Amino acid sequence: MLLTGRIPRHVGIIMDGNGRWAEVRGLPRIEGHRRGAERSKEIIEVSVELGIKALTLYAFSIENWQRPSSEVMTLMKLLEFYLNKELDRLIKKDVVFKAIGEIWKLPEHIQVIIREAEGKTASNKGMRLVIAISYSGRNEILRAVKKMLYSGIRPEELTEEAFNSYLDTAGLPAPDLIIRTSGEMRISNFLLWQGAYSELYFTDTLWPDFTEDEFLLAIQDYQRRERRFGAISVRADAP
Repeated sequence: MLLTGRIPRHVGIIMDGNGRWAEVRGLPRIEGHRRGAERSKEIIEVSVELGIKALTLYAFSIENWQRPSSEVMTLMKLLEFYLNKELDRLIKKDVVFKAIGEIWKLPEHIQVIIREAEGKTASNKGMRLVIAISYSGRNEILRAVKKMLYSGIRPEELTEEAFNSYLDTAGLPAPDLIIRTSGEMRISNFLLWQGAYSELYFTDTLWPDFTEDEFLLAIQDYQRRERRFGAISVRADAP
């Protein structure tokens, strides 16, 4: 049973295993991505119901541009379809949508759709839904350093809080919990700065099979942990 007040504020998810899910069923990889997109919609809705303040989904890394062009094109079409189909639902759910990463590398029409979704949800007050696309943590940190240099910030003015303001995730709390599906036990360049003290949860379940029940198991596991942040014990379920 989940307890009120013991829900992580910010959850990040590395949605891995779409291709493998399709391959073991003898299906084309794109069918795995399509099923994965449907799973994302379910987890977004559950996150809103749980009262999670921010949900960041790792959808497409900078390294993913190296995949076959046909697969990349299909992933872009899925993103376009999802945003066009689900935007009204996000607005009704009071969700704020934001995309992070090198968005300018996406096809122009996708960029337009993203800007439209961000603009139409900007005044909402509910959960922050962040899609990391054409994203990598190292790249984000490097871009933040460049922005700092261009801004003329002096060394004595640089603090962790100041640096946070130059990241793509400025204004968001650090992720309390990062989940990775598919059995891989690494974070693959995801929220490297922000996840310094995140609780990590790994599951063998492939993303298209990561149901609401699986998600709740991850939250329950988080609730049982002690979070010390390098100091005294602080239970994850502390009020």
